[in-house]
Amino acid sequence: MEAIKRAIYGPNPQEQMQKCNSLLRRNERQLDKQLTNLSGLEAKTKSMIKASAKRGDASSARILAKEIYHVRQQRSRLFKSKAQLQSVGMQVREAFAVRRIQGSMQASTGIMRDVNTLVRLPELSGTMRQLSQELMKAGIMDEMVGDTLDGLDEADDVLEEQADAEVDAILSEITGGKLGQAGTVPDNVPAEEEPAEEEEEADLDDMRERLRALQS
Repeated sequence: MEAIKRAIYGPNPQEQMQKCNSLLRRNERQLDKQLTNLSGLEAKTKSMIKASAKRGDASSARILAKEIYHVRQQRSRLFKSKAQLQSVGMQVREAFAVRRIQGSMQASTGIMRDVNTLVRLPELSGTMRQLSQELMKAGIMDEMVGDTLDGLDEADDVLEEQADAEVDAILSEITGGKLGQAGTVPDNVPAEEEPAEEEEEADLDDMRERLRALQS
């Protein structure tokens, strides 16, 4: 009987809303998990920078500071994506509320634009595609528009070219101003317990691998 109703009247609006909300919550939990992982990476890398600075290894300290730069760039993107996802949630709930009052649904260009942006995120690609399919079934958005963010890679290249000043600032921040631009590192830079050099190199490789996993 339920299948016949669906065939005649279409999907149940309440069920559609619940499914959309469930997918939105799932996406937000995924972003929160990624943000937590990035915070852990940054804390570990700060400790490694202090240890490198204490040894006088300015080169390693600078490499590590650049990793923190990338972590912070990624975290900034995820925070923006989380705000955008929350905006989608509010617009979806508003669209279903209007449907209850007016008995019809209108496609929202705002939701379509935000979903097109979020579906490009590796962290959310799968679940955002599921959400977009549900939103299309509900009539809240039309077919996905492709290639809406073609300029992002070029913008990222520009940011990479400007990273050196940020890396200097990160080094100065973590070492209390005792190490900024690459050069001689004083012996009195504060550090936590110093790890063995081989262990630090392994930790650095592990950290880079996890950062790549978060970005891909």
